Amino acid sequence: MTERGKSHLFYQGRGRKPVLDQARGVYMWDTEGKRYLDGSSGAMVCNIGHSNDNVLDAMRRQMERSTFGYRLHFETEASEALAAKTAELTPEGLDRVFFVSGGSEAVESAMKLARQYAVATGEASRWKVISRAPCYHGCTLGALAITSYTPLTRPFEPMMQPMPKVPAPRAYLDGLDPEEEATGHHYADMLEAKILEEGPETVLAFIVEPVGGASTGALVPPAGYMERVREICTRHGVLLILDEVMTGAGRTGKFLAGDHWGITPDIIVMSKGYAAGYVPLGAMVAHERLVEPVLDDGGFQHGFTYAGNPLACAAGVAVLSEIERLNLCHNAEVMGMGLKARLKGLMDRYPIIGDVRGKGLLLAFEFMADRSTKAPLPTDLRAFDRFVQIAYENGLIVYSRRTRDGTEGDHILVCPPMIVTETHLDEITHMLDASLRQFMEEIHHKLPKTA
Repeated sequence: MTERGKSHLFYQGRGRKPVLDQARGVYMWDTEGKRYLDGSSGAMVCNIGHSNDNVLDAMRRQMERSTFGYRLHFETEASEALAAKTAELTPEGLDRVFFVSGGSEAVESAMKLARQYAVATGEASRWKVISRAPCYHGCTLGALAITSYTPLTRPFEPMMQPMPKVPAPRAYLDGLDPEEEATGHHYADMLEAKILEEGPETVLAFIVEPVGGASTGALVPPAGYMERVREICTRHGVLLILDEVMTGAGRTGKFLAGDHWGITPDIIVMSKGYAAGYVPLGAMVAHERLVEPVLDDGGFQHGFTYAGNPLACAAGVAVLSEIERLNLCHNAEVMGMGLKARLKGLMDRYPIIGDVRGKGLLLAFEFMADRSTKAPLPTDLRAFDRFVQIAYENGLIVYSRRTRDGTEGDHILVCPPMIVTETHLDEITHMLDASLRQFMEEIHHKLPKTA
């Protein structure tokens, strides 16, 4: 990498990366000419690929008209069009849209709308938002309070209001059959038990990723889980919030991951693939029965300066149009099945891959020292970090975290843009194979005999 001067930026650490020169389709190039295949769509964001001409044209047209119009001063055609399109694509009844700039803002907005609805309808005793452990719902303090991922939450615990948690349905770790409805009911019934323990009159909402994201590595719920969760929330007057920040906009093979189970939540939050990385954009979509009482009670006491920005919304409309025009939900489903089969083929060859899971093009494999016991790799190997670096050096971008509360259980997310072809899948598989081989050579002497 060419020597560069001091950077005035800082993010998670001190490491430097190559300078991005350009990106198109599923590929990205640095300023030294090296090409990378974006095997994680950034952070599961670039659903329609990079530099889509139709999206760029729509953004140019909007820039020539206006780039900002504050929501208290003007309505804009772009924001109205995106809201209408979003309502059309979400379950019946969820037709009120509140725009934000990212996933954490969307989650905060959902929590605050739920709370204001409870206050407006005479149920001010409801304030607890139950979530799962582990889970990730955002980096702002409100979103962190419902997150369960120790490295991210521990430093800020004194600043947050603790919220109740229930176990995530990790059937594969617990030795249960994920195809059995009894398994799904087992985990869902933990939610009901927690509601009763806390007192139903105090529980405001349950927030859940229909397919797990970074904290659980594309965890698909067991049969019967989502349906039972919906029943339990309805029975106790608890609002169901689906966190579709990572799963929405076609990533799992349907526009919303909740659609796989025919679930109608009370609130949906989206971002990431919703604008596919072209602009910062997200949305909270709520049922009208929640919004109207809040508006009648003095209005929603919440907002962001860039909510409904016309340039962002014009890009969002164009992204959703491309998802439909190119039939990308279907492509995500078909290519996802092909990629999952390839990942399972790698699992047959590399014993440290202990599990392959996911839906559509939200897929992951988890490293284990012993498949039979599900023992994780030694934490000092930092496999989640090292493998990503090896793959990056080999020209493949993937994403990683740790499955078991962020402290152990390394998993690798493989989530390329929804425009991928069979040729791209072959290329991804080849680079994963080379990276796994290199990784095994580095660590084989540190592994238990069974690995």
